[in-house]
Amino acid sequence: MIHYGRQDINEEDIDSVVKVLRSDFLTQGPAVSNFERSVASQVGVNHAVALNSATSGLHVACLAMGLGRGDRLWTVPNTFVASANCGRYCGAEIDFVDIDPDTWNLSISKLKEKLFQAKKKSQLPKILVPVHFAGQPTEQEIIWELSQEYGFKVLEDASHSIGAFRNGEAVGSCRWSHITIFSFHPVKIITTGEGGMAVTNDGELAERMSMLRNHGITRDVTRFKDRGNISTEEQKAYPWYYEQQLLGFNYRMTDIQAILGISQLKRLTHYVERRNLLAQKYTKELQDLPLKLPSIQSGNLSSFHLYVVRLKGESSVLSQLHSQVIESLRKKGIGVTLHYMPVHLQPYYRDLGFAQGQYPESELHGKSAFSLPLYPALSDENQTIVINALRQVLTNG
Repeated sequence: MIHYGRQDINEEDIDSVVKVLRSDFLTQGPAVSNFERSVASQVGVNHAVALNSATSGLHVACLAMGLGRGDRLWTVPNTFVASANCGRYCGAEIDFVDIDPDTWNLSISKLKEKLFQAKKKSQLPKILVPVHFAGQPTEQEIIWELSQEYGFKVLEDASHSIGAFRNGEAVGSCRWSHITIFSFHPVKIITTGEGGMAVTNDGELAERMSMLRNHGITRDVTRFKDRGNISTEEQKAYPWYYEQQLLGFNYRMTDIQAILGISQLKRLTHYVERRNLLAQKYTKELQDLPLKLPSIQSGNLSSFHLYVVRLKGESSVLSQLHSQVIESLRKKGIGVTLHYMPVHLQPYYRDLGFAQGQYPESELHGKSAFSLPLYPALSDENQTIVINALRQVLTNG
């Protein structure tokens, strides 16, 4: 089986992990803070907070920005469920904005329309979560302008897009958002096994996320509440002292994961370049097939976490054709899969009142899209096998 995604682990990665395994710290040691500094430097942001998953990052980011019961979080239906679930963890209501038919990212025109109507009803979101689908940057500068006009906070779900750029600026710089989240799952651009990172230019948000990932605890003497009558110098004499100030979680990243991330980060540029070369070959070779191919906006460098194509055809027959094509390719050893089943049609969200027909572009995507194999170690020969198999399935049935 040629899988749709696969991690790339080399001897340097392994040696780095073994070194940590033989060290004094397997967790809460120096590797985590070193990884945070490396990622912050890579994307040009002031603060980075490492976590055990991107889902944990989305959760603590929402909490740090004050999301709670009675608030609203908006995201897109064309995403993994975590982009919406993070709001539910906080007790917030969820709503969705449909995707753009070309980029498959959040539709700016739909967002503007929805914000205008929500303001009239006093139902504006507290947080908007734009998702960088498949590695293509979202139109963050426009989203940011709208956030200033309507008063919501911006949480970028950039799980797919570390290493991507928009107009020469790295995704994660947080010029146009409050917080950005990266994922380091094995099939993502770089991996820590499991893991995530929240980045921000706001020191207070960074501190709150750091506390929330660690049971709500701080050891920062300048933040202590119960030792207010003791001088800072006296507090420093008690390095064992700590305070729980928030109801937090155990969302910490281990040093084992972090050192793997540090090693992988050295190859980030190479990985993105290789993914783009593979994507270019797909685009060139698949032009004549009845497919809608990825459309990368001018000024964007996608990290191409995924190469997603959509079948063309009448909506009424797409679902059956979609299943036939995916199953036929899998039988040929091509591990294609769907990104994504629309979140609002999942049973949990249907039970909250969402229904078929509310977000037509995301629903069309869900019954016509599939992801082709794309990862740095995919050989030219195996990519040709994928292309030939897809061509055979689409032309011969």
